[in-house]
Amino acid sequence: MADQAQGTNPPRPGDPVPTEGLDPTQVFGSPPPPPAGQAGAQAQGQPGAANPPVQDTSPPPPPVGTVATKEMGYDDEDIKILAEIGNYRFGSLMATLNNDKVVVPAHPETNFDEQTFLTLLRGSISLTRDEKWRIVQAIPKLSQFQIDELQKILEEERFKFSQLSPKHLKHLQQLEKKHGEDWKDLQALYVQTAAKKQEQSQADDIRKQLGL
Repeated sequence: MADQAQGTNPPRPGDPVPTEGLDPTQVFGSPPPPPAGQAGAQAQGQPGAANPPVQDTSPPPPPVGTVATKEMGYDDEDIKILAEIGNYRFGSLMATLNNDKVVVPAHPETNFDEQTFLTLLRGSISLTRDEKWRIVQAIPKLSQFQIDELQKILEEERFKFSQLSPKHLKHLQQLEKKHGEDWKDLQALYVQTAAKKQEQSQADDIRKQLGL
């Protein structure tokens, strides 16, 4: 990977971060994921994919509660997988999570909805847990243009994956489960970090009271 080739490693969750924020060049531990337009190939090309990418002409999954039929353009495999995954649609697992405890650093130079940003970041199955953490830590150093572009990319990723045919749903479900667990790990890490800061602050107060 690029960082390793340069002999440096990007910071990991829990590592100290400068008060002015993480440098954006340190965000990615490996080259960024393929463009969202390659979402279909990426989903099939992930480890565990049973087959190489194939031309898929089936429409996106129907809304929950709508029975897919061949007249609607679905084939036998689509119909079989929809029966197996039930009410799952891409994004439905991430929608059950929240952004609690994930602290966005102050960003006086930019204006955006923090919760919307975190929800988009949480839902990405292209970014790793560590990359999501580093993006949050880099927010103070990102320009308004960079914030806006990143949100557009995340929105496009979500849309592209949601438009894949039902054939991809089982694999997308597996990826969502993994990334959902990673997000919960990140939330737990923020809780631990906050607790350590509070303990350090209390220890400093005691030292001051004792004149140390």
